[in-house]
Amino acid sequence: MTEPAVSPPAIDVLRAVEDRVLWLSSAIIHHANRVRPNPSGLKVGGHQASSASMVSIMTALWFNHLRPADRVSVKPHASPVLHAINYLLAELDASYLPRLREFGGLQSYPSRTKDPDPADYSTGSVGIGATAPIWGAISRRYVDTKFGGAGTGRQYSLVGDAELDEGAVWEAVLDPGVAELGEIVWIVDLNRQSLDRVVPNIAADKLQGMFAAAGWQVIVLKYGRLLEELFTRPGGTELRQRIDAMTNPEYQRLLRCDAAELRRRLPGDSPAITALLDELDDTTLTDAIANLGGHDLTALDQAFAAIDDTRPTVVFAYTIKGHGLATKGHPQNHSALLTDAQMRELADRLGTDLDDPWRAFADGSPEQQLCRATAKRLRRPEIPAATPPPVPSDFGRTPTGTATTQAALGRALLDLTREAPDTARRVVTVSPDVSSTTNLGGWVNKVGVWSVQERPDWFADDSETILHWRERPTGQHIELGIAETNLVGLLGELGATWSRWGQPLLPIGVLYDPFVERALEPWSYGIYAGGQSILIGTPSGVTLAPEGGAHQSIKTPSIGLEQPGCLTYEPAFAIDAEWTLLAAMAQLGKPGGSSAYLRLSTRPVDQTLADVPADPAARERRRRQVVAGAYPLRRADAAAVTIAVMGALVPEALDAAARLDQIGVPADVVCVTSPDLLHRAVRARQGHERADTWILDAVFPADRAAPLVTVLDGHPHTLAFLATINRVRTTALGVTGFGQSGSLEDVYRHHGLDSDSIVRAALDVTG
Repeated sequence: MTEPAVSPPAIDVLRAVEDRVLWLSSAIIHHANRVRPNPSGLKVGGHQASSASMVSIMTALWFNHLRPADRVSVKPHASPVLHAINYLLAELDASYLPRLREFGGLQSYPSRTKDPDPADYSTGSVGIGATAPIWGAISRRYVDTKFGGAGTGRQYSLVGDAELDEGAVWEAVLDPGVAELGEIVWIVDLNRQSLDRVVPNIAADKLQGMFAAAGWQVIVLKYGRLLEELFTRPGGTELRQRIDAMTNPEYQRLLRCDAAELRRRLPGDSPAITALLDELDDTTLTDAIANLGGHDLTALDQAFAAIDDTRPTVVFAYTIKGHGLATKGHPQNHSALLTDAQMRELADRLGTDLDDPWRAFADGSPEQQLCRATAKRLRRPEIPAATPPPVPSDFGRTPTGTATTQAALGRALLDLTREAPDTARRVVTVSPDVSSTTNLGGWVNKVGVWSVQERPDWFADDSETILHWRERPTGQHIELGIAETNLVGLLGELGATWSRWGQPLLPIGVLYDPFVERALEPWSYGIYAGGQSILIGTPSGVTLAPEGGAHQSIKTPSIGLEQPGCLTYEPAFAIDAEWTLLAAMAQLGKPGGSSAYLRLSTRPVDQTLADVPADPAARERRRRQVVAGAYPLRRADAAAVTIAVMGALVPEALDAAARLDQIGVPADVVCVTSPDLLHRAVRARQGHERADTWILDAVFPADRAAPLVTVLDGHPHTLAFLATINRVRTTALGVTGFGQSGSLEDVYRHHGLDSDSIVRAALDVTG
């Protein structure tokens, strides 16, 4: 794997392709901003300088080293370079080149699902796209050990150096399992500039040490061959020491100097450097100061060939932001655009034409032959997509006694192994070190823990050990360290295997519900990138009241309602949890599928309160309503008020309804299982989107319209929209404060969620 994929192309041909990639990426942005009509006057944007710093790296990688099984995550601001390369490889029609950031055109950043040309990973959220290939590598290995056919191949991340400021990067790098992934290669575009400035103390040596300490191979490409040759001459040692000792801003300023200014600034107080520079003509001198390793095709080739596939690798490639452009090295070049005059000068220098910007290489030219050979080499075979196995809708059991919806999760997974083993084989669970506390212990004991290699279970003969940690490649549970961003990053990639390797998985991630917000950005990224998975937050709301505010979740119900590409459930009973989990699983691993978020509770609830119908037809009707978003739990004659309740607060709602009956205020109780689906139904009824609306008539029929009290263990606005169904008076109860410890009864009373509060609210709204 360490040898180049093909015989290296002639260096002059590769340089000509490099020049064309630089031109095309710059012209794509230029056309979007300065040529295409813009009636609104709003900024279109683009990043010519950030693209230019990646041109050499991506040219060397695509046209000399990539293989079909390799996959690459391209830093967001280099998307025009990816489009330029795809155009040269006949993977993108020329008609799209003028359409950067246009509706239906090329996306702002690489997108697997929205761009017209291939993108292995969607990027855009800084740091999240960089880490995605780590989770892609684990997902590929998982699929290969389970079903075969996922092949091999490196997983490259092209990372902007400013992305290394993101905590998500180091959470991923430091996960213990990552050091075993030899297919991971990160290439850091070390241009030492961020959006606003030249970074004064980027501390590259410290960053390199951090990767090395995590078990990574570290390759540094600092200087190109021209500078390296100068360092061997008399005065060269002093020149190296002088440049090495410079601050980033001082070095960047030299890039803006002509030869005369360089001869004044560069030597400092060293006569040896002055004498060395006196030997150089002006062109050689200005070329030398910009001769960094990340722009030297030969140095890049040697670095890629030296990658050790037994451990992760990071290549620190020193580059210049805006290399080859008039804006090179300028501290404010991040979003700077070349003028028409500068673009014409660039076209003249690179042998292109601003008036014919998309001109292809001449037929039969060495450059065209290289592009064709590269396209042929990188063409991936079509992978037939396996159909996800059918998911049962009902196991036929009616829970009794007292149970929690969290415990129902583990029970449902074990039932699946018995009732539908082919389906259960596709399930993979992921947890950030909370398997036992989220009721996955029985499942983990049953299926084992997935590991790259089998490890001995040193506690297998300990009779007091209840959770058996058997790590092997056949396991179906993946345990990560305590980092929620890693959890949902892996979840998203496991949820994309159906589209990458034709093998659908049913990924389920479990974490503490308060930390869903911490994981929200990478979770959204995974959904945007086409990953279909189930995220389970538990325990919900103030269930863990004795443990204090750090373990209370208030906003998560509305997060589920508002998250695109995802449906959300909050079941009240164990049977509801089973039905909604199975319904969510049935949406995974296929075109048009959907992710799901389930909010579960550790509050024990009397399961007889569910009053599950015994008649099979009535039971199925109840199941359909549960899955559609709500069901009537209690109907009263001539109801004067409706109590719509969600999740763990059903006992309080039923108790309040019984008390209201006794004082002559008959009450209906509706159990809401998905505010998300109900909201979609309301919007569909209003003509805003397409969704089933029958559930509204079944649960909130117009002839039973009555004042409404909504109750949930989260922010009250989540259910407030229900009053619009029949335009009734309403009051909304929920949690708006944060961090109160105490018994559940005390905390419910504090937040106005206890039976007394519900009765008072009902009397107020009917008053």
